Amino acid sequence: MILDDGGDLTHWIYKKYPNMFKKIKGIVEESVTGVHRLYQLSKAGKLCVPAMNVNDSVTKQKFDNLYCCRESILDGLKRTTDVMFGGKQVVVCGYGEVGKGCCAALKAMGSIVYVTEIDPICALQACMDGFRLVKLNEVIRQVDIVITCTGNKNVVVREYMDRMKNGCIVCNMGHSNTEIDVASLRTPELTWERVRSQVDHVIWPDGKRIVLLAEGRLLNLSCSTVPTFVLSITATTQALALIELYNAPEGRYKQDVYLLPKKMGV
Repeated sequence: MILDDGGDLTHWIYKKYPNMFKKIKGIVEESVTGVHRLYQLSKAGKLCVPAMNVNDSVTKQKFDNLYCCRESILDGLKRTTDVMFGGKQVVVCGYGEVGKGCCAALKAMGSIVYVTEIDPICALQACMDGFRLVKLNEVIRQVDIVITCTGNKNVVVREYMDRMKNGCIVCNMGHSNTEIDVASLRTPELTWERVRSQVDHVIWPDGKRIVLLAEGRLLNLSCSTVPTFVLSITATTQALALIELYNAPEGRYKQDVYLLPKKMGV
């Protein structure tokens, strides 16, 4: 069995040891990014074992993505920067379950929260929840904190970081560490200064600096604690999915991506 988070192990085995799939009964995947990669493999006809999408089970979406992020976004930012949230202008990129949790917490602390979103339903939800929908390039010069929660790549590119104001905090709550284009900051004209663990100041030639947290990796896993209650729910859901795939009779699951049966995921 493969128990994966982000699809990295699955991708690595496909690349290096594809013959191992003859002995593998199935894949269990828990992240948005990993599930997306599985669906891509399935569409291309390259998925050669059944896969279980744990990410979209209610227990994962609501507890890990929504409620856990609602608590850990503030925890992670406080531990690393000691920032005061009241009155701060924050842009949250993405209004899925993670974005909803982050926005709710920041709004409750008195921050002015902007949201960027490409999905029309999620965008409408952000609007109905009282957040101002913007394009990133409209607010990038004025915001104090930028948080990515999309599961996509290159959401915050160098062009945006060049235009950020001095002292802007940049962090990622989405699964993939490619949401912030950190590679574009590793150039000779920019100076990196390690302030403390998981906190870097990236300094421009004119003296402007941005505060980059965890080098663009997942903020709550890198900089704060995740409640054991939440982890136990997600881990249990994954264990149930592993047991279901392992014990399933021949033919129940074909070479495709499946949602965890509702009786297990609730």
